[in-house]
Formats: sequence, C-alpha cells, structure tokens
Amino acid sequence: MKIKDRIALYFTLISTSLLFAVLCVVYFTFMKFLQADFFERLTDRTMVTAKLYLEADEISRDALNEVRHKYLQKLNGEVTRIYDYKNRATFIGDSAQYWTKATIEKVRKNKRLKYTDGERQVVGIYYKDNQGDFVILASATDQGSHDRLVKLLKIMFFVFVMISIIVLLLSRWIAEKMLQPLKKFMTEVKQIGLKNMEFRVEERNTEDEISLIAKNFNQLMNELEQAFILQKTFVANASHELRTPVTRMMMAAELALSKERDSDSYQKAIQSMLYDAEKMDHIITGLLALAKMDVELIQSQLSLVRVDELLIKIQQEWQQQKNLEIEIINNLASKKPQVLANIVLLQMVFDNIISNGFKFSDNKKVTCILERNAKNLVVEISDQGKGISALEQEEVFKPFYTRSKELGKTGEGMGLYMAQKIIHLFKGKIEISSSSTQKSAFIIILPLF
Repeated sequence: MKIKDRIALYFTLISTSLLFAVLCVVYFTFMKFLQADFFERLTDRTMVTAKLYLEADEISRDALNEVRHKYLQKLNGEVTRIYDYKNRATFIGDSAQYWTKATIEKVRKNKRLKYTDGERQVVGIYYKDNQGDFVILASATDQGSHDRLVKLLKIMFFVFVMISIIVLLLSRWIAEKMLQPLKKFMTEVKQIGLKNMEFRVEERNTEDEISLIAKNFNQLMNELEQAFILQKTFVANASHELRTPVTRMMMAAELALSKERDSDSYQKAIQSMLYDAEKMDHIITGLLALAKMDVELIQSQLSLVRVDELLIKIQQEWQQQKNLEIEIINNLASKKPQVLANIVLLQMVFDNIISNGFKFSDNKKVTCILERNAKNLVVEISDQGKGISALEQEEVFKPFYTRSKELGKTGEGMGLYMAQKIIHLFKGKIEISSSSTQKSAFIIILPLF
C-alpha cells in the first residue's frame, strides 16, 4: 500500500471513529432526554389525576372523566390507577388491580417512584388528601420518542456514511498534496547517475522532514561526488605527473643500452634514472598528500619555500628536457620571497600551469613575473595563447574540464583543478586574467611568511 493511501486510511479511521463516538454520545444523550421528558409527562399526569379526582369533590365522576379525556392527551398504552389506603383501585371507574401490592407499598414508602418495565415507563406518587392517603400510578409506552429515535438513527447513519466518504476523499487529496515534494524528490533522485554526480535535488526553505531528507541527501551526494572525483583524480594525477619521469627513465635506459659505453657514461645514465626515480617518489608522495587532503581535509607537511629559486629550478628543467623557454621577471629586488608550502605540491602547481601555457600557445615562451603586495606574494604566469573567455574562466578549475580535444591536444582536465586545490591548501588563491592582447595570465597569490 502506498504511503498516501495509508495516510488517508489512518486519517479516515481516526476521524470516523471520533465521529462515531460523537454520534453515539448524541444518540444516547437524546434518548435519555426523551426518557426523562416522558417520565416528567407521566409525573404531570399523576399530579393532574390527583387534582381532578381527589381535590374536585363537587364535580361528578362522569364530569371528571369527560374533562380528563378532553384536556389530557391520551398516551400510547396509558394505564392510570389510584389506590386507597387498602391498596384498592378507586375513583377512575376501573377496579382492576394492575400493580401489585408490593409496588404500591414501595411508592407509599418512597413517596415517589420511577422505573421502566420493558417498553413501558412507570411513575408513582404518594398523595395525602383529606379523604385519605392515596397512591397514584401511571404507565405508558413512549411510542413517539421511539419513532424519533429511529428517525435520528437513520439520519445519523446517513450522515456517518457521507462524512466518511468525504473524509476519505479529502484525506487522499491532502496526503497527495503533502507528499508531492517527496514524489518530486524521488523523480529527481532517479536522474542521478555516474554521468551527473554533480546533480543535486531541490532543497525547500521549509523545516519539514522532506526538506531535511533533501539536505541530508545532498550532503551524502557531496561526499560521494568527492569520493568519485578522488578516485578519478588520483588515476588522472598519477598519469599526468608520472608520465614524464617514466618516459625519461625509459629513454635513458634505451640510450645506455643502444651501444657499448664506458663506465662514466653508464654512471651518468644511472644517475639520471636515479634522479627521475627520486622525482617520481616525490610526486607519488605529493599525490598521496593531495588525496589525503581531499579525503580528510587536513594539511600536508609544510615548510618554507623560496619561490624564486623554485621557479629557476623549473625553468632549467623545462629548458633541459624539452628545450622550451621560460622567462622569469623578478620584481622583488633583493628580498627573498618565502611562503609556507609543500615544495613538491607547489612545483606541481607551477608545472601544470606552465605546461598548459606551452600547450595552448604552440610551445611559445611563457613568462613568470614575481611581485608582492603588503602581505602576499604574487606570481603571474602568462603565455602567448588566445586567452580564456569570461565564461570559461569559471569552468577551467572544475575536474575533468578540458579544451584539449577540441584543439587536437591531449589532456585529462585535472591540472588546473589540482592546482587550485593545492593553492587553497596553502591558504592562497588563484585567478585568471585575460589582457587586451588576448594573452592568458594565471595569477597565484600566496601569503608571505
């Protein structure tokens, strides 16, 4: 059974149960009221009978009977008796005993008596007169009240059925309205897959349970997306960063084995491979630190880094390995620019941005400018490419976003994403600026130490 049907059923059962209880209370209250009213009528009948027969001494019995039948409405199955001190029926012309002596004595003792005998209601009073002590008993069937109760019961049954149907329909409508956000939530959840892990369900401003479910679900999706990105990031980062040293090691080994060489040449080849192996070890350490940063959101081990010296080292490596030109413009004079960072991760940032500069400018010169403001070191890395449009500037730092395939280049779309993550780890920020000449410039701002 669906939730809306269950809610409608429970609400209908509760409402109809309360309605049934109210109708029962009304019915039995009305029944008791009619019963009490009929007892009062019977009591009045006994009092009128006493006045007519016992007080009106000058009027003949026939005249009294005529007045009684003319002005007192005959009750259904009415029986009235007046008993003298010997418990004998008298005055009204019907000498049938009808009630037992025990009942008459009980009235005489209690002065008044009311009770129900099957469908009949009985009232008795003790009346003391100058002619003696008398007991008057009257009995009748309240057929009018019975008919009213039957009609009331039919009306109540009809009302109960109609209200139950209306409540059921209204409760289904209300339940459907209440669960509409949940239905929408389920529809949105079905849209989530591996290809759109960034999709999030709509969060309402209300503080109801469905809103809390949506918020908790989105939080769970954020964690799942981070875990999914971490998996792909680590693979892409490893492929992106380890490709170059592995290639150099293979080339050095093939070159050393291509022909017989002296021991010095072999030592140089081994030293070159050892250098690349050490660099791979540092890269792997940096990747693991980056992965740890993504998962546990803690800082990796930091140390003081001279940015100018690091850029000179990177300049020499690009010149020696790929014969590409990096121009460094140091506007810091004699000051030594030190920042608190992890040197391996920081080099990965510069290498990734410089690599993109060469890739999208067809290996033209890349320029690095070092400046500082009051508290920060500013490194501007610009290339000779076509620049990045304002719309793309918000996209380039997203994981797996790349224009490489459009331009016939290779790339995983992880370099700038990783660079931004690392710079944020070092409490800095990275910005993009496109000049009027359409050259791209990445501005890295790091706090000076």
